[in-house]
Amino acid sequence: MLERVQKRATKILSHHRHLSYTDHLKVYKLPTLHYRQIRGDMIEVYKIITGKYEGVVAPRLERDDISVTRGNELRLKKFRVIYDLRKYSFTNWVVNIWNSLPNKVVLADSVNCFKSRLDEFWQNQDIVYF
Repeated sequence: MLERVQKRATKILSHHRHLSYTDHLKVYKLPTLHYRQIRGDMIEVYKIITGKYEGVVAPRLERDDISVTRGNELRLKKFRVIYDLRKYSFTNWVVNIWNSLPNKVVLADSVNCFKSRLDEFWQNQDIVYF
């Protein structure tokens, strides 16, 4: 519903009415709702990994001990699941996105530093507007 409101609001401005929705977003520098959800989830994963939450409250995310040259130093382990309920849970679906982030982003000193580095990394990628 929020995405629909944003789509309609970008059409109200008359001088860019002929553009598509993704072009509207690029002109007005507005991210999609999907991007905002992924960004918020990555911030939560950063807080969980760095111990900002108590261990009892936070969901369990296990670090991967494989020494692969790709990815970042704080890689997460992805578990095999059978049921869709577990497949689409937070702890399972954020793993691929988190593991695709570079070391510069995940090894940030603070949450605000992480946010700015994440935005900088995703700035020119299609994830922001699609």
